Order: sequence, then structure tokens, then C-alpha cells
Amino acid sequence: MDTVRIDKWLWAARFFKTRSLAQDAVETGKVKVGGERVKPSRVLRLGDMLAIDNGADEWEVRVLGISDKRGGAPVARLLYQESEASIARRIAQQEKRKLFHEPGADIKGRPTKRDRRELGRFRDE
Repeated sequence: MDTVRIDKWLWAARFFKTRSLAQDAVETGKVKVGGERVKPSRVLRLGDMLAIDNGADEWEVRVLGISDKRGGAPVARLLYQESEASIARRIAQQEKRKLFHEPGADIKGRPTKRDRRELGRFRDE
């Protein structure tokens, strides 16, 4: 096997939890191959450069292996190589998230009256 659909590969490489999430990301332009938007049915080949935005992180990777089966994380890590610039950018973003706590991050679901007051207090400051 030397080719596979990009949505299957993204799922197998564990960038997305489900294949439908991977497919939606490709359709909305959050995954680019060589800097260009592609369709979920795009065939991925060894050596392709991908820019992936999975919502939490942004990755720049080179395809090293082809798989359409989802395995464990150590196996999935062998399918790609992340660029040095991408690693540095992700570490900087993680540090920034550690230092700044989003005020509404602890609120789950619809905010209560107390939650709305706290959000208003942050907004007014």
C-alpha cells in the first residue's frame, strides 16, 4: 500500500478522533497539502507536506508512512515527522495557555446566573 485517502490517514495518524472529524477538517480547509486546500478523497503519498489545524494545535508534518488502520499512539507517531518550526510554535502556544487562564473555560454548558455575573466582572475590567 503506497497511497491512502487523506481523511483516513489523518484518522490513522491520530490527529482527529473520528474519520468524520478528519473529513470535515479537510472540507473546511483546516488541512492543506503543499499549502493548497484539498478534498477528503485526495490521495496522500509518501513525502507530502501537510499543514493541519485540529482546533487545539497547528501541525506541519511530512508523511513518512501510509496506513488506513488506526493503531496505538507509538505506531501512529511513526507515520509522520513534525518540522522543527512546528514543534517550537506548539511549545510556545502551550506555554501561553499555561500562563493565561481563559475566564469562561471552567463553565460547562449553559452559564448559571453566578457564572454570568463573573463573566460580566471580567468584561468590565
